[in-house]
Amino acid sequence: MTTLIPRAPYTDDELRKLYPDGLELQLVQVLMRHGERTPVSARFQNAGLRPWWPYCASARQMRSAILAAANTTSNHPFETLDWKRRIETFGDNDEPVVARGIDGQLDDICDMGSLTDLGRQSTYKLGLRLRQLYVDRLGFLPATIASADFLYLRSTPVPRALESLHQTFSALYPPSSREPGPDGKFPAPTILTRVPGDETLYPNDGNCRRFAALSRAFAQRAADRWNNTPDMEYLNQVYGKWMRPDTKVAVDSRPRLSGIMDTVNATLAHGPETRLPSEFYDERAREIMQRISVEEWFAGYKESREYRMLGMGSLLGDIVGRMVGSVEAQTRSDGAQTRSDGAHTLTKRTGQENHSARIRFGLSGCHDTTLAGVLASLGAYDTDRWPPFTSHIAIELFRKTKVPPPPQDPVKGSWWASLVGSAAVSANIGRRPTAELTAGEKKKLDGYYVRIRYNDEPVKVPACKLPGNHLDGDESFCTLAAFKAVVDKFTPTNWKQQCRMNRDQPALPTGEPEWAGH
Repeated sequence: MTTLIPRAPYTDDELRKLYPDGLELQLVQVLMRHGERTPVSARFQNAGLRPWWPYCASARQMRSAILAAANTTSNHPFETLDWKRRIETFGDNDEPVVARGIDGQLDDICDMGSLTDLGRQSTYKLGLRLRQLYVDRLGFLPATIASADFLYLRSTPVPRALESLHQTFSALYPPSSREPGPDGKFPAPTILTRVPGDETLYPNDGNCRRFAALSRAFAQRAADRWNNTPDMEYLNQVYGKWMRPDTKVAVDSRPRLSGIMDTVNATLAHGPETRLPSEFYDERAREIMQRISVEEWFAGYKESREYRMLGMGSLLGDIVGRMVGSVEAQTRSDGAQTRSDGAHTLTKRTGQENHSARIRFGLSGCHDTTLAGVLASLGAYDTDRWPPFTSHIAIELFRKTKVPPPPQDPVKGSWWASLVGSAAVSANIGRRPTAELTAGEKKKLDGYYVRIRYNDEPVKVPACKLPGNHLDGDESFCTLAAFKAVVDKFTPTNWKQQCRMNRDQPALPTGEPEWAGH
């Protein structure tokens, strides 16, 4: 599968079952794969595929902030520079030439791995579906907003992920739904990013040496398992004549098997002008490629606790931390946010916290490896299909309305509280292992449930199926305590330090697999 075909909107009956009476939605965190893109590198030019695709009309409409010297004393010293981008490349004798599209186009040319016009459309449509569900049908989010302070928006530094986030937000809250502020403009929403060395929205093998070693080991295991099999022989019959001389299709060939799949998926998502010969789309071959690539890239999350910890543990720890932080905020007598619910990263430091800016909805622009990594780390990736473009995971926190709220923590008026501020007074139990929590802290999690939907279909975490770990009659609603206990087992305490540990230890589990989701 390459382009996501969304399921039909929920019927009224489906909606009642998915969001039953007695459960109140508290927090939603959405992880979204970017939309359709060009291949990340040029492949199969010998099969007639042009390297430069004219599917990026945004290249004609680039805009940059410019500090104008004449305005440096004003409150708004920046102007905008509108420009268009063309791509320069190597020509004959290494002379520079401007890249051209299929019919000689100079404009609208996509860079490698760029979000295409189709990708912009599909991520915008995702925003429309999110608005229809959470605004129009559930009434969980407001129809109009005066600010985006209740949204946790984050993206990886990869342009296609950030641009996809822009598209989805713009459909979730189109301009007509944004109320202007005193200056006549809607306050600019805050989008959080990280430097590559701190990035955890994708498996960061480039900045985590131990994870790189683990991923190489599982990739080599997949190569050893599959390279000399009838399935791989079939792939060679289909794709072999297009490979480099003296090169066979293999998990670790050049291009790698996952690279072949990448080009096949990207071309299949777009128009006939950038299609490969018909044999590239052989259904059996595509099924084999997906199955082997899913094992190569994601089996480690299912079988190795260390793989989960270094690949997705920090991200899932943050996600759980925001859920628990949201619960903690409701148990404080002053209603202030905690350090873990995400709101503290968005509030303006004006000497007083903005208590009304509690996070209710998160949206993160990320990648296929993020979505499959998260699900596999939870034992909930029961498929051998690669995540299609514009796939998404919705992680929803619910409160059982018939359960009385836990007693609120009083705010102690100590000199220390006045010195460090209310946010630091919070117990902040989100990142602390369940085993270290007091009975009172564990009690705070009672009556809260977590449900995960992958492309609008609920998925189940194995540990949540056990008696007492789910809502009566529905195993997809995991108790927050059980969900947190699963994630606690592979949440790193110091990700950067742990990325430098165990370098002399075997990369593959030496005993029984350490199965995810338990």
